[in-house]
Formats: sequence, structure tokens, C-alpha cells
Amino acid sequence: MDKKKIWIMNHYATNMFFEKAGRHYWFAENLLENGYEPTIFCANTRHNSGNIIAIPKGKYLRMTTENIPFVFVKTINYRGNGIQRINNMLMFAWNLFSLAKEYSRNFGKPDVILASSVHPLTLVAGIKIARKFGVPCICEIRDLWPESLVAYGFLKRSSIIAKMLYQGEKWIYKNADSIIMTCEGGKDYIRDMGWDDQVDLNKVKHINNGVSVEKFDRDSEKHIIKDSDLDNNELVKIVYAGSIRKVNNIGLLLDAAKIIQDQGHSQIRILIYGSGDEKEILEKRCKDENINNVIFKGQIDKKFVPSVLKKADINVLHNSSTVLDKYGQSQNKLFEYLAAGKCIVQTYSTGYSILEKYNCGICVPVQNSEEIAKALIRACTDKEQNKIMGENARRASYEYDFSKLTHKLINVIERL
Repeated sequence: MDKKKIWIMNHYATNMFFEKAGRHYWFAENLLENGYEPTIFCANTRHNSGNIIAIPKGKYLRMTTENIPFVFVKTINYRGNGIQRINNMLMFAWNLFSLAKEYSRNFGKPDVILASSVHPLTLVAGIKIARKFGVPCICEIRDLWPESLVAYGFLKRSSIIAKMLYQGEKWIYKNADSIIMTCEGGKDYIRDMGWDDQVDLNKVKHINNGVSVEKFDRDSEKHIIKDSDLDNNELVKIVYAGSIRKVNNIGLLLDAAKIIQDQGHSQIRILIYGSGDEKEILEKRCKDENINNVIFKGQIDKKFVPSVLKKADINVLHNSSTVLDKYGQSQNKLFEYLAAGKCIVQTYSTGYSILEKYNCGICVPVQNSEEIAKALIRACTDKEQNKIMGENARRASYEYDFSKLTHKLINVIERL
């Protein structure tokens, strides 16, 4: 029996080639081990870096790492989130469609296409290319467009653009042969939109984001940061790892830190790893308001994150809570937090809560500074409960290891 060729289309998978890590890299790695032939199609631009992979001629460049072929699709470079980025998205989808025939002549046509968001144009291209070849297309929804833009206030629900995007989203759900949602409440979302009379909910499946536990452990032992605060056993270290932008609302963590400080918990430190356009503003605020228990550590390479998370006493999962939370959670950092084997404090509540399911952390019922401070103090002072939750977190991480998640993907593929 011939090996099935799986074309995986993800605009932003470019860095996975260099990092040898990430959702679709790990899917591809495990698909290979299970007798499939995966190929990852991505843009030749590296998101948020300004770097571009040169394509000498034609519309794509094929390179292989660890026996996984990556096809870099020609696009234009961009900075920020303006018109250039939109043109970059359009060019990726267009060139993806136009190069498919040539690529298939050289390397064989796919048996299945897995087209993955963030943005929906990749999904549209995936469906169109699959029809062209007469093969099924799985559409993977990792971010709800335009619902996420509406929830975070970047787009008005009543606007013409939003209405057009919603119609496009519905078209994708109707025309996909199968739909994978990374959030467990994907079917609830389709029902809430009133599309369940047009979209077959039986084809909607759930495969969460996850972690490669083996790589996480390997990195935690090989790439270690020496830091006087992180290594200070007299402190109780709360770690936040992630972006520092408006949507992350780190200012609310500072509010909670101020309460913790005012209540005399001098041993508690909040260590913030990451960067973003609000970092300097928040650092100045700490200085102006004498918030002395928050330390901004700056950006660190991803390979150092596992060792930092393992050295923490508490890992905090925080961003602005929105109505989307009721559909579940699938942040990449959550699964790294699980693998770290430490108690997690989540500063908001969600539907389909992983922390509650595995009793591996504390979910704040209402996202405000008082409740966040209370949860952090409880996690820091209840040592026995902290230990139990940390052990539960580590056990839970194996449920989200990509060796296990890939078998879920294989079940979707084989049922098409």
C-alpha cells in the first residue's frame, strides 16, 4: 500500500523549519513515524522578524529538515499589521493555488490536504486545491476569524468587513470535508452563530494544541538560564512567559502585584519574560508606583523557556478575558506550563477548563486585580496543594503530547 501524501498548509509555519518544533512540525514528525508522507507549505517570510527566505526563481523553494519537506511559498515582506501584511496573506494564498499543479507534477499529488488558519485565506486555498485534485480537505481552525478581531475590539461586528468575513467563515465550514477545532467548544460556536442547520456538526472534530514532552525536557536540561531571582530559593517565584502587548493586559498583573505587596507578602516575586510595545510603559509604572515585586526579565530564546518554567513555583496564564473563553482554551504556553509540572494560576475562567479537568491549577472566577491577587497568594502559601497540582499538571501534559494528538489526526484522515 502506498504511503498517503498529506499536504499541510500553514502560512506561519516558516519558523518551524528552523526551530524543529511547533504544532505542524510535530504532526509531520509523528505522521512520518506512522507511515505517511507529510509536506508543510508555508510563506517565505518569517513572521515579526523582517527576514525573508530568498526564492531564486519560480514561486516556491523546497527544503527538507529531518526528512520533512518544507515548501516556502513566495510572498512579499511586511512589517506590522498594515496593508503589507494583508498583501502578504493574499499573495501566499494565490501562489499556493497556482503552484500546486507544478509541485504535484514534480513530487506527486496529495491524498489529503490539511489547511490551517490563523487567517482564512489559507483555508479557502486548501479547499479549492483539494477540489482541483479530487481529494478531501481538512480545515483546521486555530483562531476564530473574524470573531477574535471582534472580541478584542479590532473590528465592529456590524461592519461590512466583519459581515463579509463571517460569510467567508461559514463557506469554509460548509465546504470543508472535515473541520478540526483546537478549542473544545467549536461545535458550540457554530451553534451560537446559527449555522448548525447548514454545517454538518458530525464533521467537526477537536484536537487541542499540545507539547512535545520529550523536547521540552531535553531543552530544560540543555538550555539553562542562570538568574539570581530565578535561582533564589528564599523567594516564591511566579512566572509569566509571553507577549507584553495591549491584548495581554499585563497592567492587571501589576495591579494584583501591588495588592500582594501591600499585604506584606515580601517573599513573592512576579517574573515577566517576554517583550512587546507596552514593556517600557509598564516598567516605568513599576518605578513610579514603587511596585517592587515585579521584575521584567526581557525576551528570551524559546529554547530557554522550559528551564525557566521548571524553576518557577507558580506559572501564571494571563491575557485579557473575552467572550471567546467560553469555547475552551488552547494557548501553546498552557501545554508548556503543564509539562513544567508546576501549579498554574489562570487569571480568568473558561469553558472546557483543562485546569479544572486535571486539578492542576487555580482558575480565577472573575478577572480583576483582587481575585488574581487572592489566587496567587493562595497558590504561593498552600504548599501541599501546590505540590499536588504540579504533579497533576505533569501527568496531564502526556495527554497533550503530539505523539497522542497525531493519532487523533490520523483517525480524522482515515475516516474521510
